Amino acid sequence: MGTTAKEEMAHFWEKNTKSNRPLSPHITIYKWSLPMAMSITHRGTGVALSLGVSLFSLAALLLPEQFPHYLAMVKSLSLGPALIYSAKFALAFPFSYHTWNGVRHLAWDMGKGFKIPQVNQSGVLVLILTLLSSAGLAAM
Repeated sequence: MGTTAKEEMAHFWEKNTKSNRPLSPHITIYKWSLPMAMSITHRGTGVALSLGVSLFSLAALLLPEQFPHYLAMVKSLSLGPALIYSAKFALAFPFSYHTWNGVRHLAWDMGKGFKIPQVNQSGVLVLILTLLSSAGLAAM
């Protein structure tokens, strides 16, 4: 007759407690690299873009006025061009980054660029393209 799940779990925890090892590798033991940081950032920008689109859509449905009214409200604040450019850059950056890094992932899906130097080079290229396209979009 086999053991119960409760007995198996008790045996598992007893064995791990005796070994005095951590339960799993912690992020602090890894040396940070560009691909690691870019992977985390890609996920973060994906979540941020999803939330942004969802909130904008919800606002479009629930707010009483139409978009031109709110645009006129922002214009009436007489914000300086530097602040407006910065805000537009901040909005364009996650979109640009997620797009360019997505293109990088598509290249990986085709089996290209898996060698470590290529991974680092494509990461730097993504960052450069992100900054340039974000600056261009913000200037529009």
